[in-house]
Amino acid sequence: MHIREIPWLEPVEAAERLRALGGLSFLDSAMRHDSLGRYSYVAADPFGRLVVENGVARWNGTVLHQHPLDAMSHYLDFYRLEDQPGVPAFQGGAIGYFSYEFGRLLERLPQPEVPAHGSMPDADWYFYDVVVSFDHAAGKVWLLSSGLPETDATARTSKSVERAEQFLQLVQGNLYQDGTAGKEQRIPRSSWQSNFERDAYMQSVARVVEYILDGDIFQANIAQRFVADLPEGFAHWPFYKALRQRNAATFAAYLDRGEIVIASSSPERFIAVKGDQVETRPIKGTMPRSPDSDEDKNLADILLKSEKDRAENLMIVDLMRNDLSRVCRPHSVLTPVLCGLETYASVHHLVSVVTGRLAEGKSLMDLIRAAFPGGSITGAPKLRAMEIITDIEREARGVYCGSIGYIGFNGNFDSNIGIRTVVFQGGKAVFQAGGGITALSDPAAEYQETLDKAVRIFAVFDQGAAP
Repeated sequence: MHIREIPWLEPVEAAERLRALGGLSFLDSAMRHDSLGRYSYVAADPFGRLVVENGVARWNGTVLHQHPLDAMSHYLDFYRLEDQPGVPAFQGGAIGYFSYEFGRLLERLPQPEVPAHGSMPDADWYFYDVVVSFDHAAGKVWLLSSGLPETDATARTSKSVERAEQFLQLVQGNLYQDGTAGKEQRIPRSSWQSNFERDAYMQSVARVVEYILDGDIFQANIAQRFVADLPEGFAHWPFYKALRQRNAATFAAYLDRGEIVIASSSPERFIAVKGDQVETRPIKGTMPRSPDSDEDKNLADILLKSEKDRAENLMIVDLMRNDLSRVCRPHSVLTPVLCGLETYASVHHLVSVVTGRLAEGKSLMDLIRAAFPGGSITGAPKLRAMEIITDIEREARGVYCGSIGYIGFNGNFDSNIGIRTVVFQGGKAVFQAGGGITALSDPAAEYQETLDKAVRIFAVFDQGAAP
């Protein structure tokens, strides 16, 4: 591994300079936080791609006759690298996503009637030999180059230096210009279409409450999907730069897959793994913010005291504790934070933290099998809640409520829950917003909560983004 510390530059600048290479992945701590928002990663020009479509995995276009998680494990093990001390956790590996529908490859679940817009892959992961790593707290940047996929030691060493020099020249050069200046970026609020009218969404909430009162489930997460046509020449990267400024989040991401571009401003961690240490941070409980500081504090206090929101959070904590217990050491699953308050650009959230230690003989892929998709965006019990979600929403969710993140060649893993996330594909923009429904849910309030979560995304589109 060739490691070089380089002069500080902002991660968004590095991402802009490396976009010309293609295959850009930007895991962006746009909202600074001592731990959650401490690191950012930029990678481009991947040497491999593992994509899963209709349950079939392909590596660089070649069909693999094994379960996608087994295929993922095979290539991660094949390119295994020792962890390097003193630098951030992601030191080369795969960056990508598992869609919500990837869960159907792990459990017996019904097919949605309507596929995700554009029929996006179940999973799509790029494998990178070079990564630019940022430690915001320390104010340091490293360029790490592994020399993969070379297998000969001499050839790998030579390639690692060569690739490091290539990336260094780019990140220290002039900003890449893509000729989008002056093109229309604005999509007014009136242009968006939802798969739910207000009354229909409220009826769906009431239907879930009936399921709960009948003892079928404890809660389920129901979302509405917003779709709009893109103006001709719409530029995805300027949109993301505006999004990260106006809706800064700790687990933001930008993935350029050519035919599909994903722009995420997620505040929620799905799962992180370092060594045998596991952490998940489910969000349940939302309150809109106010520009008036006193009123904003009052709204936060109301959320902290909300019986409905705390009950919602506690149910998902129990679910996540159960998921982790399937693969963690006995008595190692703990809840160090229960219903803690976290504040973001447009909303306050209740967030809990569940931790554990992987059991001997259990792997990251075992953990994904046990816990995906995250319970905070399904409901409880998970499988029945997912059946009800499919029946009510009817449409595949795609990356929404799936997960975006990295899987390192050193075994480290970190991932978000794919909320506050826009997918650009086929000349359209798509995103969803939802909420957890419990027995105490008020249909009108639940509908409004989806709009509270979507407001900043609408605002970025409505105001446009200067390329």
